[in-house]
Amino acid sequence: MSLSDHPIRLEARDVCVHYGAKQALYDVSIDIPDRAVTAFIGPSGCGKSTFLRCINRMNDTIEGARVTGRIALDGEDVYDRSLDVVELRARVGMVFQKPNPFPKSIFENVAYGPKIHGMVRNKAEAEEVVVSSLKRAGLFEEVKDRLHEPGTGLSGGQQQRLCIARAIATRPEVLLMDEPCSALDPIATAIIEELIDELRENFTIVIVTHSMQQAARVSQKTAFFHLGKLIEEGDTANIFTNPAKKQTQDYIMGRIG
Repeated sequence: MSLSDHPIRLEARDVCVHYGAKQALYDVSIDIPDRAVTAFIGPSGCGKSTFLRCINRMNDTIEGARVTGRIALDGEDVYDRSLDVVELRARVGMVFQKPNPFPKSIFENVAYGPKIHGMVRNKAEAEEVVVSSLKRAGLFEEVKDRLHEPGTGLSGGQQQRLCIARAIATRPEVLLMDEPCSALDPIATAIIEELIDELRENFTIVIVTHSMQQAARVSQKTAFFHLGKLIEEGDTANIFTNPAKKQTQDYIMGRIG
């Protein structure tokens, strides 16, 4: 299935971000396809995480942050004043760079979101969501006998899979991942990459990564950011083998970054 066969899930047009007087993002426009992995690559401080955080309005939590332009999820403007941000973040899940389990049991980490969003009515329903989310995150077999032990007691790679289970428990449509493997060893990274490949069958996934090898392995679409601008985006294979812009080629060849 080529990228052109995937319907567009997210559309961004002319997105700019200011932090106080400093402009961090300039006129970013991109379409994010459904049921595919889109990777954002580029040097540190180039705006890729800033843009990722616009999609579920995480920048709202930063004082002085101002976002202009339009980002639409299934045609609906996510910055519309009438939109419930809590509901948006249930639809657009997020996994951060450093695994951040709640100081609760493994079970409660996963059940928390569905409970606060009123998605489960009783213990049996909560159990069903927890088990299915842990299975989808490839963690259930490893933790099934210790569901009521603290999530913080797991290894780093397991904690990140727990955070993925927690993110997908609210049945989001989109999963944002901000360098989800940067704190992990190569074995844990390979497990998470395999998991991302499986999850894209059911989710729209956007991943920020510093690793071009990872972008090449897990994504179908790649967007290259530099100095707050989106330089080039397209089919991952094309971006890595035949980039249209010299800046993209220089970054991929290791000449900038």
